Amino acid sequence: MSAKLWDTHAYLDDPQFNNDRLQLCEELGRTLGGVIDPGIDLHANGVAVALAKKFPHIWAAVGWHPENLKGIPKDYLQRMAQWAQEPKVVAIGEIGLDYYWLENEPPAVQKKIVLEQLDLAKQLDLPFIFHDREAHGDTMKIFQNEIKGVRGVFHCYSGSLEMAKVLAKMGFYFGFGGTSTYKNSQKTREVLSWVPRELMLFETDSPYLAPVPMRGKRNNPAYTEYTARNASLVLGVDYDELVATTTANTLRLFNKIRV
Repeated sequence: MSAKLWDTHAYLDDPQFNNDRLQLCEELGRTLGGVIDPGIDLHANGVAVALAKKFPHIWAAVGWHPENLKGIPKDYLQRMAQWAQEPKVVAIGEIGLDYYWLENEPPAVQKKIVLEQLDLAKQLDLPFIFHDREAHGDTMKIFQNEIKGVRGVFHCYSGSLEMAKVLAKMGFYFGFGGTSTYKNSQKTREVLSWVPRELMLFETDSPYLAPVPMRGKRNNPAYTEYTARNASLVLGVDYDELVATTTANTLRLFNKIRV
């Protein structure tokens, strides 16, 4: 039997799924190998963990997103460590740096908190899921100079090809989603074309960034197929072969997953 696609990044806890969340989650069990739901704050972490407990094909990550650091609980690391004891919590994330939104906490605060979360991932021997938006320089400083001995994925990778080459040498993975199907995302496809296949993951970022031909609609983990089929054309490789490779990559990185 051929491998099934995984969506390694979907916010099933997002309010846009409030009306049909349980029905959608049931359907995804028939179409995908699995879905990873990354938490972004206290509420989302709790929902992601609850969904993972309820559905055998859903797995959770826990973390505080750089857009959600205002009012972060003082004991947030202890809470994350407690959630991480759950068998279906397979990563620390979504964490990272976001300098795009001016209302976010200052870079110094973001860096302090992301380093604490990366250190927790290291202590727990869990992979990280990293968000980098308009913060490429500081992201590289962190992984080149400030934290060692961690593994993880750069979700919805948006950096340069040169940056990707450095990160790949360090063994990090790259998540590709709907943006890789957009006409104006040539840079992303350039990186997609170069990244070693063994470091490639697919994702949707649902309910955001739906791939062509669903662009403009609410994204859905089932739409991972559009991204994967587009990638098979860009790379000139067999679709089923690419699915098998990226599924193996998912299970290797998130090695707490049991299927």
